[in-house]
Amino acid sequence: MKKEEYAIVLEYLPNGYPLERKMMPIAQAIGEKNLTLLELVPRRGITLEPGERVYIGDGKRDKIYYILGRLKREKLTETAKEQLAEFISKIVKEREKEFVEFFNKAEAINKRVHQLELLPGLGKKHTKEILEKRQEKPFESFEDMRNRIHNLPHPEKAVEKRIFQELTNIERYKLFTQ
Repeated sequence: MKKEEYAIVLEYLPNGYPLERKMMPIAQAIGEKNLTLLELVPRRGITLEPGERVYIGDGKRDKIYYILGRLKREKLTETAKEQLAEFISKIVKEREKEFVEFFNKAEAINKRVHQLELLPGLGKKHTKEILEKRQEKPFESFEDMRNRIHNLPHPEKAVEKRIFQELTNIERYKLFTQ
């Protein structure tokens, strides 16, 4: 797993968390590449905006003083969750090839469960159909999938929902996040 270079600010808390004693500014953010939830401490005098892209790599950081660590899902604020949903939607569109590739390569987890079945809205019937169609010819886009599979709910929405679930709930299997 490569280290994150950039993160997107989900929420900026200038006075830190309301119920904690420390009055330290905190930014809730998500790493661009690995979709890791992070807590960042901005440099003194820096104000961050939700949706802002900040450098968190090994070089000199202009806005971020240090990475406090991973952000626990319970600490995500409602504003951060809204930003997270928007960010995920954008990422799925931008990295469509990567997610379509998931549909082309997904495998069975065990005898009873297939990775595709873990996507919200896809059951055994859709999974069977996806597996049959991808053997004829790999999918090229979400559009291609919708055209070839009858009654398939929007596959990109299923991917978005799954990523959001993995980041905000405890999931036994992780398909898209660390």
